[in-house]
Amino acid sequence: MAFLFLDKISFSYNNTEVIKDFSLDVEKGSFTTLLGSSGCGKTTILKLISGFLEPQSGTITINGKKINGVLPNKRKIGMVFQDYALFPHMTVEQNLLYGLKLEKGFSKNKKAALKTVLETAQSLGIEEFLKRFPSELSGGQQQRVALGRVLVLKPDLLLMDEPLSSLDTKLRIKVREELKEIQKKLGITTIYVTHDQEEALGLSDKIAVINNGQIIQYDTPEKIYFEPKDKFVADFVGRANILKDTETNKEYMIRPEWFTISKVKKESSFTGKIVSVEFLGSYTRYKVKLNNLNQIVTCDNMTFNEKFSEMDTVFLIPNKKYYF
Repeated sequence: MAFLFLDKISFSYNNTEVIKDFSLDVEKGSFTTLLGSSGCGKTTILKLISGFLEPQSGTITINGKKINGVLPNKRKIGMVFQDYALFPHMTVEQNLLYGLKLEKGFSKNKKAALKTVLETAQSLGIEEFLKRFPSELSGGQQQRVALGRVLVLKPDLLLMDEPLSSLDTKLRIKVREELKEIQKKLGITTIYVTHDQEEALGLSDKIAVINNGQIIQYDTPEKIYFEPKDKFVADFVGRANILKDTETNKEYMIRPEWFTISKVKKESSFTGKIVSVEFLGSYTRYKVKLNNLNQIVTCDNMTFNEKFSEMDTVFLIPNKKYYF
């Protein structure tokens, strides 16, 4: 049985249905990402799981127990928000201790609570910052404090709503790597919301691609990328060139890196003209006009030495195709 199970959940705002017959099963200890564009219903799903909203139909179960109608503070669910919501006037230690102080019997168990705070800080690598204030920390350190404040409460389930969106690109990648290590180390079941495809592919055991309140595909990152269910998933997760087989009239996908680009015509190659060239460090991206449509081709700069310029006539050789 799945650790978390959403069974045919529906929810409406002002008579507008935003979540439609939504079902999701999540394994214990796994990292699951809800991936979709803004307004597709990702955060609403988190609010339904956490109890801040109640579904109009369907059931939510955690570890075999139905939690519909259970108050948020009784669900043993931790949530990390986009803006961290740390108390600026409290030290890191006080921020981590805050939730524990609200529990019954804190005064009798203060030593145990302080021990939990220290152990959590050590697991997150922030024990040296316990006496500092949030303003004295970097964005990545603040993110770990926000995570720690939830983990000290030992939740059964961790929900994260775009927690890395405020970080710059380099720091975001670093914190993302740390987050994955922490989650695997602690083994806590995690639901993560993002619209960043690279983030979803790098973090997840499974990804639910969502559009208009419904799951379009729920699968491993590899399956989502290499075997998308339809054109929407193919185009949303990574870049995809969509072409049509003239013999079968079926559409198929070619990822930019599945093309070889050459000035020499070969069998089964397409003829095109380069529209633009982008040097991006480890690879170069070419936009090639082919049959009045622009196709994207990427070439690894370490293994591919031939260079092309705008307006060059080139030949695209597909090394792989995926038919829908």
